[in-house]
Amino acid sequence: MSTDHSKRSMSKFKHLPSARFLIAAWPALAGIFVIILACTIERWVGTWATAPQLVEPANKPPRPGLSHNTLRQIVCVSIGGDCLRVRFSNEFGTSPVAMDTVTLAVSAGGSVIDSNTVHTLLFGGKPEVVIPPDTSVTSDPFNFALEPRALLAITIHFGETSPDITGHPGSRTTSYLLAGNQAYSVDFAKAVRTDHWYIINGIDVRTAGAEAAVVVLGNSITDGRGSGTNKQNRWPDQLAIRLQDNPGTRHVAVLNMGIGGNAVLTGGLGPTALSRFSRDVIGQNGVRWLIILEGINDIGTSVGADASAATADGLIAAYGQMIDRAHAAGIRVYGATILPFGGSFYDSEPHQAAWAEVNEWIRSSGRFDAVIDLDAALRDPANPLRLLPAADDGDHLHPNQTGHQMIADAVDLALFE
Repeated sequence: MSTDHSKRSMSKFKHLPSARFLIAAWPALAGIFVIILACTIERWVGTWATAPQLVEPANKPPRPGLSHNTLRQIVCVSIGGDCLRVRFSNEFGTSPVAMDTVTLAVSAGGSVIDSNTVHTLLFGGKPEVVIPPDTSVTSDPFNFALEPRALLAITIHFGETSPDITGHPGSRTTSYLLAGNQAYSVDFAKAVRTDHWYIINGIDVRTAGAEAAVVVLGNSITDGRGSGTNKQNRWPDQLAIRLQDNPGTRHVAVLNMGIGGNAVLTGGLGPTALSRFSRDVIGQNGVRWLIILEGINDIGTSVGADASAATADGLIAAYGQMIDRAHAAGIRVYGATILPFGGSFYDSEPHQAAWAEVNEWIRSSGRFDAVIDLDAALRDPANPLRLLPAADDGDHLHPNQTGHQMIADAVDLALFE
């Protein structure tokens, strides 16, 4: 009885003009509803990020320091977007870090910003925020017309800051420090300059499309040793340019998680690759791929034949662990062979034996979803234990600017299509 009554009630509504319109227009209205729903779903993808570490004493900010002063830092994103959020880290601080004002703008070159693009960041609706020790904070989302490969200036007027500073010393990019509150100054021409990043940690873009990120996990080679200061030509940058130039991969962001002097297993600078894997790989937003190019610092600092052999075994086990963890998170993993280092301060027979064993495992184990053979791409045909002279920055370990381009060119873009 109730069903028949409902049918009779609905039949009455069909005679109403508004009801007839709704019935006829339902397919279009449903489509609009889907679009609105998609725009409100927050799917974030990293467009820029850097691996945080405890800043060593020699790399701390110059005078006048961060507290109650203003720091402008320049970063180069990979993909564009129209809605952003910015992340800041005090993970290695022992005291809170207060940010009284934070702005973001398009860089006009050097320390100058495009004043028409300045946006004040909010945190829970407020322009100031305090970051407790061992913590990161992310700004509220905001509309911003971000072009791919754009240079952005992040300007922070600090309150009190921690004496133990979280940052990224290997920025290869100049930052600008002015006394007092200069958060809205267009030009920092009189600023003290330093080639390090502090507190800034990542930028995400909101997307409803196919955008996704590749994380590059590595050491100084990935961090940009041998590339040019303020040239944004580290090999991950060059890869990002190639991805943007290729119509089938313009949706792919590149997140550089290199730390100079970093190790996979023990020692080195910054947290080891294994210990930072959850944060720097799994914890990044929108990650679909991972490239691992790391291990030479483990090999190069091992002492004696037995230790070198044990290091090779440890690296192989660590790669396997990282592959398993990434696969569990739905991330494809590409293994890059370690570059040759003959003639460098790491060169020795035990180290060469460990290097050869690790590279052979990367090539032949079948554990990686694909192999990027950088050893083959950059070695000297006349002396395969050494870097190609045209790619060598002079220490026979790190690539120069040509070498960085060669590394990027050796990556098959079809891996991301």
